[in-house]
Amino acid sequence: MPFTATAASENSSTVKLRIMETTDLHVNMVNYDYFADKPTDEYGFAKTATLIKQAREAATNSLLFDNGDLIQGNPLGDYTAVINPLKQGETHPVYKAMNLLDYDAGNLGNHEFNYGLDFLNKSLAGADFPYVNANIYVDDKDKDESNDKNLFTPYLILDKEVKDESGAAHKLKVGVIGFVPPQVMQWDKANLEGKVIAKDMIKTAEKFVPEMKAKGADIIVAIPHSGFEDIPQAENMENSVLYLSKVKDINAILFGHAHKVFPDKSFEGKQGVDLEKGTINGVPSVEPGFWGNNLGIIDLDLLLTDGKWSVVDSKVEVKPIFDAVNKQPLVEADQEVLGAVEEDHEHTLDYIRGPVGKTTAPINSWFALVQDDPSIQIVTNAQKWYVEKQMQGTEYEGIPVLSAGAPFKAGGRQGPNYYTDIAAGDIAIKNVADLYLYSNTVNAVLVTGAELKEWLEWSAGQFNLIDTKSTAKQELVNLDFPTYNFDVIDGVTYQIDVTQPAKYDAKGITVNEKSSRIVNLQFDGKAIDPKQKFIVASNNYRASSSKFANPDGKRIVLASPDENRQVVIDYIRSNKTIDPAADGNWSLAAIKADVNVSFKTSPAAKTLADSLDALSYVGQTDDGYAEFKIHLSAGATTGATPTSPTTPTTPTKPTEPGPTKPTTPTTPTKPVPTTPAKPATGTTQDTVYIVKSGDTLYRIALNHGTTWQKLAAYNKLANPNRLSIGQKILIPAAR
Repeated sequence: MPFTATAASENSSTVKLRIMETTDLHVNMVNYDYFADKPTDEYGFAKTATLIKQAREAATNSLLFDNGDLIQGNPLGDYTAVINPLKQGETHPVYKAMNLLDYDAGNLGNHEFNYGLDFLNKSLAGADFPYVNANIYVDDKDKDESNDKNLFTPYLILDKEVKDESGAAHKLKVGVIGFVPPQVMQWDKANLEGKVIAKDMIKTAEKFVPEMKAKGADIIVAIPHSGFEDIPQAENMENSVLYLSKVKDINAILFGHAHKVFPDKSFEGKQGVDLEKGTINGVPSVEPGFWGNNLGIIDLDLLLTDGKWSVVDSKVEVKPIFDAVNKQPLVEADQEVLGAVEEDHEHTLDYIRGPVGKTTAPINSWFALVQDDPSIQIVTNAQKWYVEKQMQGTEYEGIPVLSAGAPFKAGGRQGPNYYTDIAAGDIAIKNVADLYLYSNTVNAVLVTGAELKEWLEWSAGQFNLIDTKSTAKQELVNLDFPTYNFDVIDGVTYQIDVTQPAKYDAKGITVNEKSSRIVNLQFDGKAIDPKQKFIVASNNYRASSSKFANPDGKRIVLASPDENRQVVIDYIRSNKTIDPAADGNWSLAAIKADVNVSFKTSPAAKTLADSLDALSYVGQTDDGYAEFKIHLSAGATTGATPTSPTTPTTPTKPTEPGPTKPTTPTTPTKPVPTTPAKPATGTTQDTVYIVKSGDTLYRIALNHGTTWQKLAAYNKLANPNRLSIGQKILIPAAR
């Protein structure tokens, strides 16, 4: 509830209370980038701990809370949960660190459930501070809500001794309540179904907050692992902070989940938001980013009058550990924290440096949002390889297997360094973890051609609508659409027409029913049959929570216990050496108009982009990105990703939707050694093409008005996806 001005009297006292929050730490205890295998100044709890100690020292009275998504998210978390699993009685490394900071309470995030309830309970046992969650209940299966029991302690009332401005001591009862998105029942269905149920956060707050007041809570702090969205209220909303701020008697909100910072100018003009005060509907609120890159602070001025406390003023602040503008660290890492997890950190380093195989070319995700990309291709190849084996001997054998993958690291709000960048040569565990960040397991779903198109239509919401009548700069990428939802589906070919409005928004809600961005959707070189059945390899998150991947909730034909990441490891180990070249199965459709389309990516991409006709470097942005103009209207459109700065692929000339029908470049499940196949003898009328750096058979065929399948057959190529520089390809003369 908003603070109320209450006149001071002889019977009143003023207390200043500082409330601090960490959230979405995702096991980043050490300021270390395990994927790049080097220290970082941009995140890490060891740095946040220094801020906590400074902020606590500057305040007479303080409280410290964590808001979850703590035990999953990087190789240290995987090592502790999967490689060398935590045993009963052992302390999870996150608590070895956090127990040093005297937390008052913690809340559970959705990722706490990724490894199952048994592992969660073992982990929580090592915390020296209590946990709250009010909206997860035991599934008693009796359909009677009146007797439902909370799985965790729904709320706490902390007895806090505080000192007023004159130094006098007082007793303050602080109520603390926590929430998690009800969507955990979809996201972690395999771990939670039949064991627990999740309820609406707002209704749960309306149930328990009055009870907390009745039990003597002087002030109430809500800790929702939930973000802020300025949208109409709905049952079981994932991001409910706006409506939680309207629940009577909540005095402060510590939120998270969305990996954003509040207060911040990005919230300007949103319903109920006062950025200057840092309030939502008058309630002081804070969200301090992710991975320990900020500390959230709410300072409350409390007035005790005739035995009753009221909030009379507040100040909200987010303190960063790193100056992103000047690229300078603002604090040193806390050595006590580093020492507490040193052994776990070293074990994790040994783990991530373990060899898996080799790659013949670099793998990066710099251009994953504008053209087919090797970082996704490897994942989709591995998933297809795995699922095809699993389908053998089943009723689904013979149904075409496609594979869906998304760019997990593609910049966005995570910053200009948040990209996959793997050098050619040895591939280690750390590199595979970089390719596939999450602890998902392989699932496969059965969909029709028509449903597949709708899946891709949703994915195409990644892009803003480009106005062909405007010559002003237009941003291509829609930052409100998470890149991990930008599914590329391999095994079919298609283009995305960004001059058409998106059919669906990021949540899959229809916003332009008659729109169609997906054009030239083909399978096996022909327009896709809306009734044809396909098996799509994906993951448990997508299969259990997406209406596009699983339209009626009954489409899962494979629910494997094997992690996608492990499947990628097995795939690389099986093949020993991989060629990461993308097959160019999708592209952005060309635009006839002269438009100025802007795309931002890592500054590290500049050297490679300089060799591409489709991109022109504009300059570096204030937030550290490299900005490019992408030439969708010129003679170069997006296609297969180049594999090396020294061997770029030349983009092909665009084809307007309709005339040219690209065919499906298939990916073999088991690559063979790169040996030029002996070409056919040919005729005197044949053209001989000499393979250059970065060429693919698909691109060669497109440039010569034929299909890659015809070229492969004519040249008797054992593996169409593996060409050698200098290899001769015969182009048959027109018959």
